[in-house]
Amino acid sequence: MAAFTVIDHTELGASASSWTKSSIPSSYDHLMLKVSARTNSGYTGYVDVQLSADTTAANYSYTRLYAYQSAGPISDRATANAYVIQTSGSSSTADTFGTATLWIPNYANTANFKPMLSMTAGENASSTDSQWIVMAGAALWQSTAAVNQITLVPNADFLQYSTFTLYGVTGA
Repeated sequence: MAAFTVIDHTELGASASSWTKSSIPSSYDHLMLKVSARTNSGYTGYVDVQLSADTTAANYSYTRLYAYQSAGPISDRATANAYVIQTSGSSSTADTFGTATLWIPNYANTANFKPMLSMTAGENASSTDSQWIVMAGAALWQSTAAVNQITLVPNADFLQYSTFTLYGVTGA
């Protein structure tokens, strides 16, 4: 049976341009990050995931499947950045926060590149196209270094009361 240990829990007391957890211990099998966030960015906002302070966009790639309009699902991929988290934005229904779960399996392994898997929703009390989003994503950090830091950088500031909970997972 898997055991989940809280490594860090942060609730923002004011707007912030990013969230970072550094000095992540290597004693777990996997990492799981739970996010409840709202950004200062229209109806939805995207968030770039950076690992171990690596800000080189070319070291990341992503593939996403998402829906945000009545026309049906869309997929895309890119060989730069790791845009695999979406949030609700400041134009969404008041006090509505987007949710995301990000898995980083085998994060301490130094023999392979690091995959990331996400499920995310930019929630809103609207059925109008482009005012909400649901997404499944996968990203790859092309490094064999162990993950010792996670940074989330939104396209516009995270708003007050956004929360970030990082878990170490063992036995899964």
